[in-house]
Amino acid sequence: MNELTQDQKKVIVNRGTEAPFSGTHLSEKREGMFICARCESELFSSNNKYESGSGWPAFDDVVSDTSVILNEDLSHGMKRISVECAKCDGHLGHYFKDGMSQRKKPQYCINSVSLDFRPK
Repeated sequence: MNELTQDQKKVIVNRGTEAPFSGTHLSEKREGMFICARCESELFSSNNKYESGSGWPAFDDVVSDTSVILNEDLSHGMKRISVECAKCDGHLGHYFKDGMSQRKKPQYCINSVSLDFRPK
């Protein structure tokens, strides 16, 4: 497991959320793989990343059906679906079945601090 920064601990361990439009991977356009910042498991391909306008990196699919776990999240007075790394249980972000953008596709809205990027 990688040593986490305070910001990463806030999100990955304590299930927080980074501020919208603040993440380093929001504008990432290179081809490659997004991996868990904590355990380095492959999570999302750049081929599935798109601009959702949500303020967080958005993906319409995971790299494998076994790479993430979806759990109900009732925090902050909302009913959402939390996305967690299947290997280390780290909080990554939230899943929206109907998307939040005009694409109306499923959307994995992921905190940049939960991810590292490996260019191809």
